[in-house]
Amino acid sequence: MKPEELTSWRKGERARLIAAREALDAATLERLRLSIDAHLERSFPGLATAKLAFCWPIRGEYDARPFAQPLVFREWHPGVTLASGPLGIPYPLSSEPVVPSAMLLPMIGWDEAGYRLGYGAGFFDRTLASLTKRPAVIGVSYELARMHSIQPQGWDIPMDWVVTERGVYRRDPQGLVFLGEAAPGEPSALASPVCYADEIAPEYFDERKS
Repeated sequence: MKPEELTSWRKGERARLIAAREALDAATLERLRLSIDAHLERSFPGLATAKLAFCWPIRGEYDARPFAQPLVFREWHPGVTLASGPLGIPYPLSSEPVVPSAMLLPMIGWDEAGYRLGYGAGFFDRTLASLTKRPAVIGVSYELARMHSIQPQGWDIPMDWVVTERGVYRRDPQGLVFLGEAAPGEPSALASPVCYADEIAPEYFDERKS
């Protein structure tokens, strides 16, 4: 083909193939994705631990996002065998997986809306998004790490609470609200020292089921 003919042909083929792909119903696309997933998992086992780059799917393309796996939480108590994971962080080796009801989440930075600045891999955001029931998420950091905004993106998930050396912040619709320093006395077993979170959010904290 002459160059101009090739350009025209390719343009027509792109339109034809994209139209055919977009004509597939959701169930068919899901069936195809699962088949491709199975082939990749069997043929390329190293992808499970790879730093995997992928293109965000558009217009009916294969969706590689399930390969960006969320975290798995496992039971830990003294005596559980630990192994060394990425960055040398220990993790329980063989205990049962659990679904947490609350998370203490370290933050490199945090902003006035309750968004967390992490290491950039997105593990916790994907994990939170994958859970059927979201746990209460308590970000833990220092006042020196406070920012006006981390410029959150669509995939960023804000904290429910932020705790620093100053005290406790609660995320309200308008942003973080400082609740004050720890109250004197003995709080209940499940309560925040400041705000008694078991009373504010019993679905997360209150075991009495009242």
